[in-house]
Amino acid sequence: MKLFNLLILVFLTGFNVQAQGIEFFHGSFEEALEKAKEEDKIIFVDAYTTWCGPCKRMSKTVFTQKEVGEFYNENFVNLKIDMEKPDGRKFQVKYPVSAYPTLYFIDANGKTAMKVKGARQAKDFIDLGRSALGKIDNSGEYAELYEGGDRSPELMYNYVKALNKAGKPSTKIANEYISSQSDLTTPENLKFILEATTEADSRIFDLLIEHRGKIESIVSATNVEKKIHSACKKTAQKAVEFEMEDLLVDASSKMKKHCPVKAEEFSTNESMRFYHKMGDSKKYLKTCMTYVKKTVKEDAQKLNAVAMDLDAKFSSDPKCMAYAEKLAAKSASNGGLFNYYYTYANILNKNGKKSAALENATKAKELAKGDKRAEMTIDKLIQRLQS
Repeated sequence: MKLFNLLILVFLTGFNVQAQGIEFFHGSFEEALEKAKEEDKIIFVDAYTTWCGPCKRMSKTVFTQKEVGEFYNENFVNLKIDMEKPDGRKFQVKYPVSAYPTLYFIDANGKTAMKVKGARQAKDFIDLGRSALGKIDNSGEYAELYEGGDRSPELMYNYVKALNKAGKPSTKIANEYISSQSDLTTPENLKFILEATTEADSRIFDLLIEHRGKIESIVSATNVEKKIHSACKKTAQKAVEFEMEDLLVDASSKMKKHCPVKAEEFSTNESMRFYHKMGDSKKYLKTCMTYVKKTVKEDAQKLNAVAMDLDAKFSSDPKCMAYAEKLAAKSASNGGLFNYYYTYANILNKNGKKSAALENATKAKELAKGDKRAEMTIDKLIQRLQS
């Protein structure tokens, strides 16, 4: 029964579209190639059709997720192509598509790095992207020159950049080069420091901050801010991986000091991720409350999303479920959509309030009238509540 409820919640998130997901490029494939060359990125292509069910679900429940958006926006030029339109038919001349969706990863020269068929859930989709980045690995040619004794600024910059792009460790190489330099303020070395900064808990990050003004005069303040954010995020990810809260505190502290505009959102999101991994319902709930108070406020869509998260992750904690019920009630009242009432009904049922759950499930069905798939899903809940 728990598995069934979870699947239903996953289905209904398709109606809870987030605004922080993948930013798709609005242009032709040829224009995307030019953009990929300019930004030194890979192109991700979602080859879809309007009638494809898995395509629709992936667009609604995967592409819209914040974590997916952060990863794909940073690493790819993202493009959606309808295979039944002229652009789609033209695309298929060189890049065949026989199933939907087909997910293509194509380098800036038009060479296919990876092609997979079928929809993916968020985690698998991010892993897929990482794998695609790893397939376009030019670090080998630079490694050969490096082993041959080349330590020129150009070679070292390109080597570290290639390692970073392929998701390989670059800190040792970067530190070796920096230690060999008597003047870190040359344009070449300032550019190198920016590229070599991958984690906030590192000496290189400290050098980035120390020389921030000079680096911004070369590459712009926006690029430096993006690097600070990505480095802090990498450290926060390490905190989750190694279950080290001090790394989370360090990343949040450095965001607050060096990138204050995005610091609060960063700290909240990364703290929620960390405390979920640790199974710390008390701190997770506290962070959720801060998030709702300062960011979500009366937004029905986001209230619904937080309520669902609490239900999915800490359904055995009475305090979490009581707060989830409160948020779901406000979401239903403010938003008035069937999926919000459905969430509320589910949580009421888990909290032992069967009568109220049935009342709100019935309301959800009334609001879903005409949507056969949603009506069938809600009917199953009503039948369980009536049994």
